[in-house]
Amino acid sequence: MLAPSFFAAVFCSAISFAGNAQALIGATLLHRFRKHEKDSQVKVSCDQRAWPEVTLLKPLHGDEPLLRSALETLFTQDYPHFQIVFGLHSENDTARPVVESLCAQYPHVSVDIIIDATEHGPNRKVGNLINMYGHARHNIIVISDSDIHCDTTYLKHVVTSFDNPQTGLVTTLYAGRPGNGTVVQQIGSCQINHNFLPGVMMSRLLGRQDCLGATMALRRETLSAIGGLESLVDHVADDAQLGRLIRKQGYDITIAPTLTHTTVAETSLRDLLLHELRWGRTVKNEEPVGYGLSSIQLPLFWALAAVMFHPKSRWTWLLFLLSWCIRAIGSRTVDRATQTPLPTSIPLLPLRDWLSAGVMLASARGSRVAWRGRTVHIAKRKRTDN
Repeated sequence: MLAPSFFAAVFCSAISFAGNAQALIGATLLHRFRKHEKDSQVKVSCDQRAWPEVTLLKPLHGDEPLLRSALETLFTQDYPHFQIVFGLHSENDTARPVVESLCAQYPHVSVDIIIDATEHGPNRKVGNLINMYGHARHNIIVISDSDIHCDTTYLKHVVTSFDNPQTGLVTTLYAGRPGNGTVVQQIGSCQINHNFLPGVMMSRLLGRQDCLGATMALRRETLSAIGGLESLVDHVADDAQLGRLIRKQGYDITIAPTLTHTTVAETSLRDLLLHELRWGRTVKNEEPVGYGLSSIQLPLFWALAAVMFHPKSRWTWLLFLLSWCIRAIGSRTVDRATQTPLPTSIPLLPLRDWLSAGVMLASARGSRVAWRGRTVHIAKRKRTDN
């Protein structure tokens, strides 16, 4: 009679196979997306339309690694008329000199720097946006995180995505970019690029329309229809809430054909895992079933679990090695697609999957997350200073 451990190993193996299949499909879809992006880039560069004026809202908090590099990609946009509004909570914020230096370097760019310490709710980022919004002069509003690096045609891609009248919100894919290239930062980028990105591509293929917080673009009238930015300030996952509200209005969420990059800046494994724990608990509280099912994105975790259940069987070890090879192929495909090489990621892929599994387990309980020096209670919509 077969032991229960055998059936457990078979179960883990089946999930590992499914995870590897998803990873390869997701990587292939991402490769196609990037090919489409190149075609779109030629089109928007030659487009002679009367481009509408755009306001970029950029909330800031401190001088993060590669901050100047990220912000400079906005100043160098190939777009005729746009305004950038930067928001700070304090005059002494270390991001301010970075912005002022860029303003001096690019005097032709219309920039407003808003310093306002007013808080409107637990989500300080949204509170910052509320303070900035009154200074926005144009109809199309693009909200972008401070650590996002974008191509020079970024705004054109976002604006052309509104050509479809059914589009109510435009968002963008993003890949991780190690701030200093350290092993910890490559491990963090590996989670975004090799797990998150293929998962997003698969979810879009299956019909999901999620808002990715790196970019959130919409028209003023659409924002007013959902209750303005004030409707987001009580939610830590403001991007998910915005996406839900847009969908309730009957609009679609469109992914612009351009890939952005987010800086992975953590300097220690502890900081990285705390960041991922915040993200994990936030997603778990918003989409508990979907978050649990996303464990399929960890095929090496499941393959190694099969080995642990049946360590003396050759087939479990072969499965583990095969899974590692497939995962490596998918990861290299993603690295080429995102143009973000992560040389140390392949030998660390099993560790990366097990770290992710540990974060998921830690996210299963609790609603408190550390965020910008504060403890935010996701479910209770409260926060306390650390």
